Amino acid sequence: MTMIYIGLTGWGDHDSLYPPGLAAKDKLPEYAAHFPTVEVDSYFYAIQPRANVEKWIRETPPSFQFIVKAYQGMTGHERGPIPYESKEEMVAAFLESIAPFQEAGKLAMVLFQFPPWFDCRREHVAYLRSVKARMGEVPAALEFRHQSWFSPRFRAKTLRFMEEEGWIHAICDEPQAGEGSVPIVLHPTHREKTLIRLHGRNVHGWNKATAGENWRAVRYLYRYNERELREWADRIRALAAKTDHIYVLFNNNSGGDAADNAKQLIELLGLEYNGLAPRQLGLF
Repeated sequence: MTMIYIGLTGWGDHDSLYPPGLAAKDKLPEYAAHFPTVEVDSYFYAIQPRANVEKWIRETPPSFQFIVKAYQGMTGHERGPIPYESKEEMVAAFLESIAPFQEAGKLAMVLFQFPPWFDCRREHVAYLRSVKARMGEVPAALEFRHQSWFSPRFRAKTLRFMEEEGWIHAICDEPQAGEGSVPIVLHPTHREKTLIRLHGRNVHGWNKATAGENWRAVRYLYRYNERELREWADRIRALAAKTDHIYVLFNNNSGGDAADNAKQLIELLGLEYNGLAPRQLGLF
C-alpha cells in the first residue's frame, strides 16, 4: 500500500497552526502534530549546522520525514560569492550536514530545484549527471522551472533520463506562464518515491514577481479551491499505483493558505496519520 505524506514548505509562517505568541524555536514540534513531513527550505540559503539538524530530529516523532532543499550553490541560484573553496568542498559540507537525518531514518530526499534559465541543453544534462553522482545513495528529487525539459521534443527523453539516473520526479502544479514554468507531468520516474509540489496558480504574480523585494509574497498568493484539490486527490490515487511513497508539499503560503489546503487534501484522501507529535493544549 502506497504511503502518502502531506506537508508544507517550511514550518515557520503558518499562523493557523500555532497558539498566539509561540516562539519560532518552538514551532517545529507543534508543526509535527499536524503533518508527517516538511521541506527544510533554510538549506537553500545556507548549509545548516549539525546542531540545528540534531535539534530538529529530537523535536519530531520517529516516523517524521524531512525533505531537504539543496543549497543554492548546488543549483546555480547563487547571487554573490559562495563561502566554499570548491564545488567538492561545498558538496562535502552539505552531505556531512544532512548525515544525521539519514542516520535517524528521517531523510525522505534532497530536492534539487533548478532556476528558470536552466534549460534543456547538453551541458545542463551533463551537470545533472555530475550532481546525481555526487549525491551517491542519497535519494534526490529533480524540479525543473524551464519549459523546454517537457516540450514535445524533449519530454520523453527527459523522463527516460530521470529514470535511468535514479532521479525522483518533483511533479509541479504552478501557473502556466511561459517558458519559466513547467506543466503538470504525471509521470513518476522512481518506483519508490515521487514528490508533488503545489505552488499555486497565480499567473499574474508568477511573472510579475521576478523583480523587487516582495516577489515571494506575490508569487505564491493563491488558495486552491475544492474542485482543484479533488482533482489532485484523483491524480494522487492514480500515481499511487506506480510509486510506493508519495510526498505532497504545499508552497502557496503568501496568504497563509498552504496549511488549510494541506488539511483539506488530507481529508479528501481520507488519510489518518499515526505517530504525529502531541498537540499543545490551549486553556479552553
